[in-house]
Amino acid sequence: MRKLFLGLFLATAATTAFSQKEDSILIKQISDEILNNGKAYDNLRHLTKQIGARLAGSQGMVKAEKWGLKIMQESGADKAWMQECMVPHWVRGGKDLAKASFIPSTPAKKGGPYPAAVNKELDIIALGNSIGTGKTEIVAEVMVVNSFDELEKRKEEVKNKIIFYNYKFNDTYINTFFAYRDAGQYRGQGPSRAAKYGAKAVIVRSMSHAADNNPHTGATRYDSAYAKIPAVAIGLRDADWLAEQLKTQTIKVSLKTNGYFLPDTIGHNVIGELKGAEFPGEIITVGGHLDSWDNCEGAHDDGAGCVQTMEILRAFKAIGYTPKRTIRFVLFANEENGTRGAAKYADEAKKNNEKHIFALESDAGGFTPRGLGLTGTDEQFEKFLQWKPLIAPYGASDFNKGGGGADINPLNRAFKTPTASLNPDTQRYFDIHHARSDVFEAVNKRELELGAVNMAALIYLVDKYGL
Repeated sequence: MRKLFLGLFLATAATTAFSQKEDSILIKQISDEILNNGKAYDNLRHLTKQIGARLAGSQGMVKAEKWGLKIMQESGADKAWMQECMVPHWVRGGKDLAKASFIPSTPAKKGGPYPAAVNKELDIIALGNSIGTGKTEIVAEVMVVNSFDELEKRKEEVKNKIIFYNYKFNDTYINTFFAYRDAGQYRGQGPSRAAKYGAKAVIVRSMSHAADNNPHTGATRYDSAYAKIPAVAIGLRDADWLAEQLKTQTIKVSLKTNGYFLPDTIGHNVIGELKGAEFPGEIITVGGHLDSWDNCEGAHDDGAGCVQTMEILRAFKAIGYTPKRTIRFVLFANEENGTRGAAKYADEAKKNNEKHIFALESDAGGFTPRGLGLTGTDEQFEKFLQWKPLIAPYGASDFNKGGGGADINPLNRAFKTPTASLNPDTQRYFDIHHARSDVFEAVNKRELELGAVNMAALIYLVDKYGL
């Protein structure tokens, strides 16, 4: 009996070792294809430089969708199509302007001239989905608050003011996404919380710890219980200047923004598919979002995720890989200010009674891959951990609980589909996130390609073994 058990153990160990060697060889083949013949960087150059900004509802969105479908087809998809969905159509409507004015409180010397008025243009940008100031600018005194707690304590002072939320990124978070999550509440909730007490407008410190003065936009959310008021983000250098001056001066700001909504319009998820040879009814999804804010090229957010997604498709076809399960490569619509594409994809899956077994998203920039995160059961996570030795040599060595993204989370809610995210190095992402500095030149070719390698390796393993 002992010999039988020993024989079974040795046979299992030998089979496991053989499988790992086979997987290692295949992943190396995928990596070599992407690093030697990759198209992701060239595709990103075209998306950013020839198409550019592509906010939902814009002409850039339309051009990007047509381009995405073409690249899916050229990359070898068995089938490629556009999945229609209605998207919001917010328009910036013109240049956003702000000017701070005050007369220095330092008294003039006896017999000398009065101090001259100070006028300073502030580098600002309207928050996405915000309303404009109307035909005329808003002029009001600025009141700085450093937290919502302070706003509540000083609520009697808020009426007819422009509230300046000077809540800083927490530099002690090594993973900068934690700092973003912490500070993001001021962009999302800040306008309505100030409007509750009669504020005229809000200025929000940009969600960044960059050393430059580029303002960072992003969507805000109005609470229907209160008036909608204009809202802008301010560059960090100007935020620091304004906060310092407000310690000793009364400052008025003139603010002009032009944002408005047009009726919802038609957008599309762009989908490419490789049909599974053994389990075609089991679907694996990998994707990024095709839209970007209107003030930038959207190279890292999320052009990188889109071209990485299509690069996996191209590489699988190039090496002759036939998947066991059906793999869908999705460029999602309208992640930035509505997530309508994500909702549509999950709704259609539910309507068609599809079986979605896994989804992976890249929406954290095209920086050096550091890890992968998974949301699933304990058993699924244990299986995921077993693949770490195969993937870690390519950069993603941190395997963490918790992964997904705005575009694939609806699959988890609808089907309990395990979801995962590529986790690149975070240190530079919020330097450029939602800012005019998110351009093609900010992306490193090799880092971008390595991200695609790590994603492809995980997709291959899930396809072969399931979760």
